[in-house]
Amino acid sequence: MTAQATPARAACPGCVAAPVESTSPVPEDVQIALSLPGIHCSACIATVERELNAHPGVEAARVNLTLKRALVKATPDIRAAELIPVLERAGFEAHELDPGALSATQTDKAGRDLLMRLAVAGFASMNVMLLSVSVWSGATDATRDMFHWISAAIALPAIAFSAQPFFTIAWSALRVRRLNMDVPIVLAILLALLTSIWETALSGEHAYFDAALTLTFFLLAGRYLDYRTRAAARSAAEELTALEVPRAIQIVDGTEEEVAVASLNVGDLVLVRPGGRMPVDGEIVSGQSELDRSLLTGETLPVFAEVGLRVSAGEVNLTGPLTIRATAVGEDTSLHRMADLVAIAESGRSRYTSLADKAAKLYAPGVHILSALSFLGWYIYSGDIRTALNIAAAVLIITCPCALGLAVPAVTTAASGRLFRNGMLIKHATALERLAEVDTVVFDKTGTLTSGVPELTDLGDHSRSDLEIALALAEASSHPLSLALAKAAREAGITPAILRDVVEVPGYGTEGCYRDQRVRLGRAAWVGGEDGEQTAAWLASGSHPPLRFTFTDSLRSGAAEAIAAFRAAGKDVILISGDAQGAVQALAGKLGIENWIAKALPQDKATKVQELSDQGRHVLMVGDGLNDTAALAAAHVSISPASALDAARVASDIVLLGNDLSPIAEACDTARKATRRIRENFRIATVYNVIAVPLAVAGLATPLIAALAMSTSSITVSLNALRLR
Repeated sequence: MTAQATPARAACPGCVAAPVESTSPVPEDVQIALSLPGIHCSACIATVERELNAHPGVEAARVNLTLKRALVKATPDIRAAELIPVLERAGFEAHELDPGALSATQTDKAGRDLLMRLAVAGFASMNVMLLSVSVWSGATDATRDMFHWISAAIALPAIAFSAQPFFTIAWSALRVRRLNMDVPIVLAILLALLTSIWETALSGEHAYFDAALTLTFFLLAGRYLDYRTRAAARSAAEELTALEVPRAIQIVDGTEEEVAVASLNVGDLVLVRPGGRMPVDGEIVSGQSELDRSLLTGETLPVFAEVGLRVSAGEVNLTGPLTIRATAVGEDTSLHRMADLVAIAESGRSRYTSLADKAAKLYAPGVHILSALSFLGWYIYSGDIRTALNIAAAVLIITCPCALGLAVPAVTTAASGRLFRNGMLIKHATALERLAEVDTVVFDKTGTLTSGVPELTDLGDHSRSDLEIALALAEASSHPLSLALAKAAREAGITPAILRDVVEVPGYGTEGCYRDQRVRLGRAAWVGGEDGEQTAAWLASGSHPPLRFTFTDSLRSGAAEAIAAFRAAGKDVILISGDAQGAVQALAGKLGIENWIAKALPQDKATKVQELSDQGRHVLMVGDGLNDTAALAAAHVSISPASALDAARVASDIVLLGNDLSPIAEACDTARKATRRIRENFRIATVYNVIAVPLAVAGLATPLIAALAMSTSSITVSLNALRLR
């Protein structure tokens, strides 16, 4: 057991994860990007920016809380390796990210674009509605025509801009000879505009520019609600790629040279200093240390590293410098292959067909056929193309594309608000529908069901003098077991013994002199103890037999309640972990989980989830680490804690904002209720159409009346959705 250069916890662990972020402008020429998984609030932002800006050579630093990143503009001689210790001393975990790999995720224009189009449609519809009121109030002849032409001048450019998303998607569908929900929407808008222009040109009494704009406004409102139900839809594969180290120290003819990782080749020698992340897959040729593999394998404790051990890109070197001979670089590294697995899994998830899509398959062709038949029937009956166009437009508008368009986003927005108040953030548009179908729940262990922080279990079994010696040795190390031992001893009122010549032996532990006797705290093999199934550290003092200090991983709050609720609901619960068999078995027994798998590699987790899916299971995956990312993306629906690695959080559909796991089971119940509300909304829209469509076909509803009826149905659908709140 040796010192672990694990980053300190966030400076304000009590703060709540709220959507607050710096409003300062981001530097344009960003040279360094840092991931800050431990930041939570505006106080964190202020502290990080103050510490970074105070560092010599830093010109500007800005923090984005949503992405949990700091973007730093600095002089060319400043490296991330200089800034990371600054933040760690301030109590924040920090990792370097490659700004180039993140360029595609920096800006998300979709939300702003939709909001702008919605605002234009709303502003234009209000103005045209005012002009329409004047016409309804009795304006005739030249005055009426003037108001109609002014309405056309406002409506045509406003719709051309605001309805562009519908036009684009409808054209894309028609080009491949396919119908979707946007095709009848576009036809309704175009027919209303053409009919209105026709009427205006012939000095007719009725124009329906306000109906076309109102329809566009409501549809955009539904589209924006849909967008707001999810976080920025960044690719988890891109986030994994961003974790790849951008620079490395290459050893050429005995000299060290900092180079871009992209320039490395198989066979090159690479120096990885303590605290550094492995830039390539390789084999250790010199040095001795410990490796933190928790992100890749889920192993709770560091692994002893010596000459001959194979390492993977993404692992963290903890205590001693290591020289690695590269065996795989670039796209061939294990980290990059994991990104490929995630990308494949993400593409599979995107094929999920939502309830709205299923409704559109039935709705779109029926509306087109009905409208076309109405046009032909009335044209044959009356011989007046104006009357036939008016009725065809009324049929398209009154058939409620808006109510159907709002049926899903209105419910998901209401349900998302309810879950957010319970500490869960819905990211993906179809996550609630998929969550309602879950019948199997797969949990990761370390960092998910457990906190990932060891706790001393047998403090009371040791004498005070032994604890004083152990405390003195433990405080000389930042290894997780040493930190846990020191914390427990300090809380029990133990004071450290006075030792001399305390040193750390990389890969083994710490030792020193106590009353002219050598004392050691560390691994069993080094101290003279016996390895067992339990996680332990050993203390050797003089000629006395070694003493064992045992540890356990503390259970996350609400874990037992969540698993009990899932089992009571008839769902299968499975535990899959990369941790050792003894630790996984002990936790499974404690929580009553009968089906568990230990020592699982990332691809093993993804394969297991895929096997369950192939059996017809709908899997909910709950995980937090890099080793869970592929499984999170492959699952039917996935959840990760807010404390999870960026890549895992991005790959998941739902983010758990707090530390308590109990809301997960409640979320499944809310999802089932939301699905029922969605189906109710479809039934409301159907009943409305059964009543309203015959009236439109019979010529008893003008396009304007159809637009008012459509608005009423949309409001009804929204009110039904609000019952979830």
